[in-house]
Amino acid sequence: MPKTKRSEPLVADLFFIVIGVACAAFGLEGFLLPNNFIDGGVTGVALLLVHTFDWPLSVLLIILNVPFLYLARIVIGPQFAWKTGAAIVLLAIVVTFVHFPTLTNDKLLISIFGGLFLGTGIGLSMRGGSVLDGTEILAIFLSRRVGAKVSDWVILINIVIFIVAAFTLSMEQAMYSLITYVVASKALDFIIDGVEEYTGVTIISQQNAAVREALINEVKCGVTVYKGQGGYGARGGREHTHDVLYAVITRLEIRKLTLAVQDIDPKAFMVFSSISDVHGGMVKKRTV
Repeated sequence: MPKTKRSEPLVADLFFIVIGVACAAFGLEGFLLPNNFIDGGVTGVALLLVHTFDWPLSVLLIILNVPFLYLARIVIGPQFAWKTGAAIVLLAIVVTFVHFPTLTNDKLLISIFGGLFLGTGIGLSMRGGSVLDGTEILAIFLSRRVGAKVSDWVILINIVIFIVAAFTLSMEQAMYSLITYVVASKALDFIIDGVEEYTGVTIISQQNAAVREALINEVKCGVTVYKGQGGYGARGGREHTHDVLYAVITRLEIRKLTLAVQDIDPKAFMVFSSISDVHGGMVKKRTV
């Protein structure tokens, strides 16, 4: 029985990686590659070299990602590096031996749907514990060594790539490719966060007991109760102790929770904060 339980996450990871590779390969061969479009990151550099020197994409995907596999082992861990290496090799094999039809010659449709399938593929592979592009690994490494945020490094790297694309291909191709990158980024975020991205809610109310019951019975979410001390006025002299309620919900439930709380206490103080992911506890599983 324990072996079966340990094998279940691995099977799920492999499923996400295989489907992710298929989506990414379809985006590359069905849209971007035949029309001289690129994306950001290592994949964008590979596509740029293909269009400039006519080198095989499959070989470039492997060669360009080798340094990032080494970084992945250092920054994140060996298991992540092995999964990423396997996913990239699988992508190279699919691109080489599986040929998808070219569906459209419309540049706007190419940039949108090429980015959609590529971003979906990368997002699914990340759900499986790997990546198909080493840009974020490099960004994490630079952030730890040099400073600045990971997102700042990702943006800076891609700005350089698209500037080179503007001079190598054309300004028009670079602008359409920028649309591809934006769509791919949004598709990746959607796959990772899902439509039900988690939201943490802090509630302070004079009707704490009734609000807590409403959250449990109506909103169907778990509630954590903290002891808090308030202080307001010119010198903070009107201090009092009260319970602070904290719940984690999906963003689809924000309206339902807000109405439930306001029905009991229209003056309740609520603070909403975005949460990328949660584990354990009484939290509903995301449907995406």
